[in-house]
Amino acid sequence: MKTLFAAVATTALFAGGASVAYADHHSEMSEKKNIVETAASKDSFSTLVTAVTEAELAEALQAEGPFTVFAPTNDAFAALPEGTLDTLLMDENQGQLQDILKLHVVSGKIKSGDIAEGTTEVETLGGDTIEVVNTDGTITVGGAKVIMADVYTSNGVIHAIDGVILPE
Repeated sequence: MKTLFAAVATTALFAGGASVAYADHHSEMSEKKNIVETAASKDSFSTLVTAVTEAELAEALQAEGPFTVFAPTNDAFAALPEGTLDTLLMDENQGQLQDILKLHVVSGKIKSGDIAEGTTEVETLGGDTIEVVNTDGTITVGGAKVIMADVYTSNGVIHAIDGVILPE
């Protein structure tokens, strides 16, 4: 199995026109918010924050970590079949919502430059594995494309993705 942590520098991995947007790396050196606070401060993650709150996972994602969160944007949640999100947000479906959200979290701080070329399986917070694929600097996670990488937080890193990873 290929290792997720490659010895290749970010500049080498993404030279020649990467298709992934990057967050401001200066924020890594400044005072940072935790994962939940950072997501809550970005309009594009409001649905995710609602889901994390309803699933009662906010406290876990505010823990020391570090964590890597592959964060679906509001557009990613909107692309789910009609009624899916509303159903998941019902109290009686909290366990299912937790299982789905845990598919988006990996223990450890995985920066985009750490992701080896090719396909790697990583274990999620819920104990399942998902595929992380790096093809010439385009990264997908569980089939969803990373559209913004390396949003640094005090307890990890967030990578915005264009889809919601669902259990198989």
